[in-house]
Formats: sequence, C-alpha cells, structure tokens
Amino acid sequence: MELFKKSKLMFWSIWLLVVATLIFMSTKIDFIFQPVTTFVSTLFTPILVAGFLYYLLNPIINLMGKTKIKRKYGILIILLLFIGILTVLIFSVLPVLVRQVGEFIANIPDLIKALEAYSREIIRQPWLKDFNIEKSMNELDFSIGNVANTVFLGITNSVGSIFGAVTNTTIVIFTAPIILFYMFKDGQQFRPAVAKFFPKEFRGQLIELLGQMNKTIASYISGQSLVCLMVGILTFIGYLITGMPYALLLGIIAGVTNIIPYVGPYIGAAPAVIIGLTISPTKAILVALVVLVVQQIDGNFISPNVIGKTLDIHPLTIIVILLVAGNLAGLLGMILGVPFYAVVKTIVIYLHDMINIKKRHQSL
Repeated sequence: MELFKKSKLMFWSIWLLVVATLIFMSTKIDFIFQPVTTFVSTLFTPILVAGFLYYLLNPIINLMGKTKIKRKYGILIILLLFIGILTVLIFSVLPVLVRQVGEFIANIPDLIKALEAYSREIIRQPWLKDFNIEKSMNELDFSIGNVANTVFLGITNSVGSIFGAVTNTTIVIFTAPIILFYMFKDGQQFRPAVAKFFPKEFRGQLIELLGQMNKTIASYISGQSLVCLMVGILTFIGYLITGMPYALLLGIIAGVTNIIPYVGPYIGAAPAVIIGLTISPTKAILVALVVLVVQQIDGNFISPNVIGKTLDIHPLTIIVILLVAGNLAGLLGMILGVPFYAVVKTIVIYLHDMINIKKRHQSL
C-alpha cells in the first residue's frame, strides 16, 4: 500500500484505467443518459440565445442602474425597446430579405447555368488544354440538370430536418425571452449562489474568478456583435454601390460569418464572389475589392477600438481552435470555440496566480 502511494506511475495508471472503464460502461448504458441528453439539447439553444442577449444588453441596464432608475424598471424599459426595435426591423427589413431570398432561390438554375458556362469558357483556354479538365468535368457530369436534381433530392430528404428546425425555432422564440428576463432579474445573485456550494475560505476567490469570467464573456460578445453589425452594414453599402443583386442578403451573410475569426470573412465573401462571377469577371473583382476594403477598415479601425486586445490570444492558437472546434462541432464549434478557450484561459491564469500568491505567503 505504501509503495502504491509513493509510485506516481502506478497511481495515475490506476486512475486512467478507472476513467477508461467508466467511459466504456457509459457507452453501454447510453439509454440511461438519453433523457438527460434530450433535456440538455432542448434547452441549449434557448439558454444560448438568452445568454447572448443578456451579455449584449446587460451593460446598458447596469449603466441605467447608476442613475435613479431602479433595476427592475431598467430591465422593463430595455426589453420593451429591444422588442420595439426588433419589431421595426421585422416589418421593414424582413420583407426585403424574404423577397431577395425568394429571388435568389428562383434564380438558382440560371446562376448554375451561367457559372457552368463561365467555367467551360475558362477551361477552354489554350494554357489549360494540357490538363484535360473538360474531359474530367464531363465524366463527373457537372451539368445544370445533374446539379438541380441533386439539390432537389437534398431538399426533399431534408423536409424532416426543416420541420424540426421550425419546431426548435418556435421553442426558442417562446422560451428565450422568459429565460432572459430571469437572467436580468436574478443574474447578480448567481455568483453568491454558486459560492455557497464551496467551503467558506474559497468563496471570495470563487466570486472573483466568476466575475473575471463574466467580464471576459461580456467583452467578447458585446465587442464582436458591434463589429459584425458594422461589417454587415459596410458590406451592404459596398454591394449597393457596385450594383450587386441580393445586397441585403449578402451583407447579412458577411456580417454573421464575420464572428468566426480569420475564416469568417472568406466564408461570407464566397457567395457574393460566385454570384458576381455569374454576372461578369469585373463584378466578381468589384465584390472582392469591397470585401478587401471592409476587412481593412475592420482590421485597422473597428476591431482595435471596439475589441482591442481583450482576449489576447495568439493568431496561431485561434487557427488551431477553429480547426479542432470545427471538426468537433461544425459551424457552432467555430463560433463558440474562441470564447470557450478565452474562459478556460481566464480560469487557468487565475488559478496559477492564486497558487503563486499562496506559495509566497507560505515562504514568508
């Protein structure tokens, strides 16, 4: 027994074996955890949406709290203003967006046909004849009929998924506002409530750590939201100037995808460049210039002033996070990977600092 305690290799080997056994057993009794998984997955999206809105609007409520307005009245005012702005946007922007989406879907066959003709024209260039690309494309049956059939079959097979998405959206619309209201109302009591589950000597440190985590998440969400909004507006204006069709739709895509670091701007620009190519090469070049100018404005003026170095994460680290998180959880993983890493980094740095402070006190 004494030898077991002294041997670190034996100790960690036994622990790893126990953990591996527990994981293996969990995979064999997954029917026990299925109700829990369903419960968590159902509430995940409403809580995520409510949490996003909480961190977006809570600074305004806190600012109002510094005046003579009571917090409960401030919450009511902000929620009413938010609902009013959302209603105005729905009745003013949504019809235009729906019309552009409808036009885009109706024009998909023409866009595919134009893109196919453009690609055929490119591969017929003399300097590409040696590669025999046209023969390869014919073997792949890259034609408008084949693409249209593939798209139609994909839509038909996705009817169940679409119905599920509509159901989940309805659940979010009705549950997220309720969750958001209680987040505003009782959010300040969260840290003391969590601290009660820990020994008294650690409660002060835990409350401080939760405060730093809250600050990190709030800074990231509020900053990124403002940056994405400004990028979307600037891109929309640029597309209007260049005469791009579906300018509002493409501007919203550019703004939303900009939340993904480094990769997002390219994902958002891809649909616009493809549509531009179906019109003319000049239009595609103008689209690329718009994206380049907007990203330069964002990189040199907007992001440094809005976000600054809040997260202080190395670019290579962000790329690795995007690759791993995207592989694990797709697009949602790419969006949430960076803030999740930032929170974990905050915890690690805080614990490291506390351990160093404790060691210094012991040495004194």
